[in-house]
Amino acid sequence: MIDLVKKFFGRSGEEKREEKAETCHDIRIATLALLLEMSQIDGDFSESERDSIVAILKQDYHVSDEEADTLIESAEGELKGSLDLWQFTSLINQNYTPEEKTEIIEMVWRIAYTDGKLDKHEDFLVHKLTDLLHLTHTKLIDAKVKVRKAMGIDGGSR
Repeated sequence: MIDLVKKFFGRSGEEKREEKAETCHDIRIATLALLLEMSQIDGDFSESERDSIVAILKQDYHVSDEEADTLIESAEGELKGSLDLWQFTSLINQNYTPEEKTEIIEMVWRIAYTDGKLDKHEDFLVHKLTDLLHLTHTKLIDAKVKVRKAMGIDGGSR
């Protein structure tokens, strides 16, 4: 009977807080899975790429080194157990605004350009992610230009 009353009146404040915290954790894992996929797409997951991912986690998600390691480990497990990237982008699409999704694409570009150059597989992946996140080509290019400028990468389109 109590369960029926709870259903009628909705979830408690505690249940809503727990659900929000779980969703926040899941979105961080989803975003991190995309960054890890980008870092590994060229077949070489370098220490500098890992350091860039940790820096993004610390700066954008305000986590400690220990929390970053735990999140990376969780995301690696999720990524290995996934068939594709849709499950991650779907969660992001459900919970993020277009501006927040554009920030994710900027993070992806930062990982792609960690070594100062863009591999063809990295370029393909960022275009695919942009499509999966329902962002325009203009947003993709704007994010790329912004990241290249911030990283001091000059020259052609690559």
